[in-house]
Amino acid sequence: MSARAAALLAGALAAGLPAFAGSVDLGSLFNSVKQAVKPADQNQELAIGRDAAATLLGASHPIRNAAVQQYVNKVGLWVALQSDRPDLPWRFAVVDSDDIDAFAAPGGYVFITRGLLLHLHSEAELAGVLGHEISHVVLKHHLAELQRSARLDLLGQAAQYEMQQQGHDTDLDNQIMDKVSSATRTLYSKGLDKDDEFDADRFGVVLAARAGYDPYGLLSVLQTLESMDPKSSGMQLLLATHPTPADRIAALSAAMDAGRMERYGNHAEAQERFEKVIRGLVAAAKRNGQDDAGQ
Repeated sequence: MSARAAALLAGALAAGLPAFAGSVDLGSLFNSVKQAVKPADQNQELAIGRDAAATLLGASHPIRNAAVQQYVNKVGLWVALQSDRPDLPWRFAVVDSDDIDAFAAPGGYVFITRGLLLHLHSEAELAGVLGHEISHVVLKHHLAELQRSARLDLLGQAAQYEMQQQGHDTDLDNQIMDKVSSATRTLYSKGLDKDDEFDADRFGVVLAARAGYDPYGLLSVLQTLESMDPKSSGMQLLLATHPTPADRIAALSAAMDAGRMERYGNHAEAQERFEKVIRGLVAAAKRNGQDDAGQ
């Protein structure tokens, strides 16, 4: 793990953001990844997730806007509580990037970019996006891929591992930590299997509906994405790591059986909350000389 990534986690904590309580425990991470040939228990999942989150934050750090961070954490936690894993230590953050994207890491880390947040139109849409990412965590999509990568590396170093277990001095610790960080960067640049993304869309809609939001919020976001220029710089990462918005719309619409979920969700007061937060985010961007921050 880079010193910059660790410093970003510490900085987020120092700024009072609720998204990152706790610190990165490299020893625990090493112990968890050494066991990659076995199913991960929750403690191991949390350790792997902390390292993955720190690696991701090496590219984009959380915005320094406590009101926006607290708002997104409240919405995200409420949606996460509707899932089958409500007891995870869920952490949400808005990261300082113009990219149109959202992503998650094992153990309950969920990120949304400032660029995507500024393209949303309602709290229901935010709940849908966060529900999608929460579903990746609940279904352990990233954890399975990271474990698979670590397992391949560890099997190739079995003899070296046995030497360390017997007290021999090797550099296996650093090698494994480097491989986990490398696996994280590779996974988040190429994306998950498209079926994982379709599953997260479906489960995310259910979680948003359980939380009382309009279940069509995520579908509305996908329609916004479909209308955007696919050649724009902000869309490149999303399109490289996800199925096309058109394919996701088709799959999700079929799964939702158009009209069947109309009775769910009516958060009238949520729109006022959402618009207040977005106005504050836009005003802060202008004060920082970022008039082109996404709106």
